[in-house]
Amino acid sequence: MSQSPIEINISTNYLAEQSNPSEQRYVHSYTITITNHSADTVQLISRHWLITDANEAIQEVQGMGVIGEQPFIEPEKSYQYTSGAALETESGTMEGSYQMRDAEGKMFDAIIPLFALVSPNALH
Repeated sequence: MSQSPIEINISTNYLAEQSNPSEQRYVHSYTITITNHSADTVQLISRHWLITDANEAIQEVQGMGVIGEQPFIEPEKSYQYTSGAALETESGTMEGSYQMRDAEGKMFDAIIPLFALVSPNALH
């Protein structure tokens, strides 16, 4: 199988103002940039996430599009969005995939690499 023409970059941010450690609530935002390196426009159809906290508890999230959109991404262009996740532990990870459709209507997965969600106090 050939390498995906979709590049995914992630940056994260701990949201102290939305978090409440005394109630085991640690909120993070993540900004994802999806770049299309193929020769054709592609569309992001749906998403599948595995969110794992430090206790190995896994939340599985599936849904259509991202932030209410199913964006078309033209060749050598990027689409960026920001969303968030709440954990019950100071740290955790996210990974998953986007289901994409190419210009011919074929579906394929773009893998979202594993990334960490870490609150500042988690690094001792």
